[in-house]
Amino acid sequence: MKLGLMVGYSGATVDFPIELIKRAEQLGYDSVWTSEAYGSDAMTPLAWIAAQTSRIKLGTAIAQLAGRTPAMCAMQAMTIDALAGGGRMIVGVGVSGPQIVEGWYGQPWGSPYWRVRDYVQIMQKIFRREGPVSHQGREISLPYTGEGATGLGKPLYSILHPATRIPVYLGSGSEVMLRLCGEICDGVLPLRFVPREMPRFRRAIEEGFARAGGKSWDTFSFDALVGVTVTDDVRAALAAQKPGIALYVGGMGHPTINFHKRAMEQLGYAEAAARIEELFRAGRKQEAADAVPDDFVDEAALVGSPKRIRERYRAWADCGITGLHVATRQPAALELMAEIALAGEPVGVAG
Repeated sequence: MKLGLMVGYSGATVDFPIELIKRAEQLGYDSVWTSEAYGSDAMTPLAWIAAQTSRIKLGTAIAQLAGRTPAMCAMQAMTIDALAGGGRMIVGVGVSGPQIVEGWYGQPWGSPYWRVRDYVQIMQKIFRREGPVSHQGREISLPYTGEGATGLGKPLYSILHPATRIPVYLGSGSEVMLRLCGEICDGVLPLRFVPREMPRFRRAIEEGFARAGGKSWDTFSFDALVGVTVTDDVRAALAAQKPGIALYVGGMGHPTINFHKRAMEQLGYAEAAARIEELFRAGRKQEAADAVPDDFVDEAALVGSPKRIRERYRAWADCGITGLHVATRQPAALELMAEIALAGEPVGVAG
């Protein structure tokens, strides 16, 4: 099992746990992952982390499509990878939601499916450097020929030659996007994944493999995310995660489009999701957090004593994932997961 360390994005001040990241590299963790919402970005911290590490891979989970053009995303990824010595960068991309896309970035929500397809394909053309990049897409085209165009744009090569092939993952949870991910991407960063959901994810991704022709799990990564807390007080540890869940389920989206709420509904918690959203939007954030069921938190986390975490880890190891991103700031949790996952029996892929 490959392990990653999820450090996410910063709050009011920039704060990334560099000593924890260095320890993860020493323990044999395969990767470290940053994210972004509407504060610290996902790319800049990876350059800083690269300067203070030597081997660990550097991933975005996720870089928001609206935050940068596909060409800029590719440029940033190639630059960081080159600075890091080559072969270390992984670009995880995703659409975010309409509130952020339109409210923060000032971009149209458009058609997310076609935007993702165009975005990823343009990046891959830039990385391959097989010729000047042109792309006639439904949402994004190069050169641009739409409203306001001068007509002077021309296809261009990247001046920078990528040292190695940079993989592109997609943050995804719906069947439509999972099929697209299986078809055109190198891996998936599944939204709100729990082990019992693997059959649904596997089915959609394999439909994407079939569309691509010849793709298989042998060349595809499935990297799940799990929060890990070593503690004697399971109930308190679960409660500590609830405000963040309430924020995403209740506030990170519109009542008509909220992917985190939808994911909670898919897991069988539709009534709780509706109540969380109602309370959060009424400004009753603590009550919204209190409305998050313990079982919902516990199923997507590894919380408790080392013995309890070892027992519950087995479901993750046996479900078919190829990588597990550990969300923690605890050195003890970091070390326990290395002991469990990196010294354990090999885990098969999803096929």
